[in-house]
Amino acid sequence: MLTAKSLIKHYPPLSCSSKTRTQTQTPKKPNFAVPILHSPSPKARSLSITNSAQDDAGTAGQFRVDILSESLPFIQKFRGKTIVVKYGGAAMKSQELQASVVNDLVLLACVGLRPVLVHGGGPEINQWLKRVNIPPVFHEGLRVTDSQTMEIVSMVLVGKVNKHLVSLINRAGATAVGLSGMDGQLLTARPSPKSQQLGFVGEVARVDPTVLRPLIDNGHIPVVTSVAADESGQPYNINADTVAGELAAALGAEKLILLTDVAGILEDREDPDSLVKKISINGVKRMVEEGKVGGGMIPKVHCCVRSLAQGVRTASIIDGRVPHSLLLEIMTDKGAGTMITE
Repeated sequence: MLTAKSLIKHYPPLSCSSKTRTQTQTPKKPNFAVPILHSPSPKARSLSITNSAQDDAGTAGQFRVDILSESLPFIQKFRGKTIVVKYGGAAMKSQELQASVVNDLVLLACVGLRPVLVHGGGPEINQWLKRVNIPPVFHEGLRVTDSQTMEIVSMVLVGKVNKHLVSLINRAGATAVGLSGMDGQLLTARPSPKSQQLGFVGEVARVDPTVLRPLIDNGHIPVVTSVAADESGQPYNINADTVAGELAAALGAEKLILLTDVAGILEDREDPDSLVKKISINGVKRMVEEGKVGGGMIPKVHCCVRSLAQGVRTASIIDGRVPHSLLLEIMTDKGAGTMITE
């Protein structure tokens, strides 16, 4: 069965080195002869290099074939299934990790999965708030959003981050379509019960995936940002994890995946090696009650639990700092974080 280690292993570059063969010249005086080393002729050297390169190329080719062969059960399991991925955190800051996520999405689409990307943009929002001298404020892991902050959030998420991701996916060989929650009335927002503390932070009141279905059916990758309006047209900033969970439920997704800046859910928040690989809904609820899950992980856990309750098969919180973590989660037994199941 395919392992995480084999999936991310990078085969070494082809070697062009060859061992120098030795030749001994026939000595004139056998009793005192010393062997004289000669380099092979240019033709012999060329043949040696060619054979070495062919051997290495053959090994590399076999390695790729083995990977594809071992991936087959996972491809068969998820082919034709909708996978909703929430993208944010460190994976958005690093160009290398960003390319990794984009390439993973395109590969998954190419082998028959139906990925939907939901993105945040916290780091980018913070940068723009800093430019206009507005300090970012958070309450229980959620951004406090006054009218000025809401304007920046809309500008950054809808006009900048979303279109950048669409462009990257298109350049990687797939066809992406960018949307906000307001497009096609995909999402209808309502104020948070804590609106007095949070401002224009909303919740998902209703999901209408009608606009997404033809895109998914035609092999496109929807890229959805978490800005939506209420019935009166007032825009709200909605937590991207929450949006991903609600979309996964509305689309009947097989799997919800949240990319984070930690390894997953930890038994001990101070010990990065205490990763919980798999846990039930009851088990993760108990961890929240015991205070083992806190901060920004709380809304992630809540949206996973809610999506599972609405029919999503599995929900995973994975380490977005690991290159190709999406492939590791979907195409290996080991996974790349914590999987929550019923």
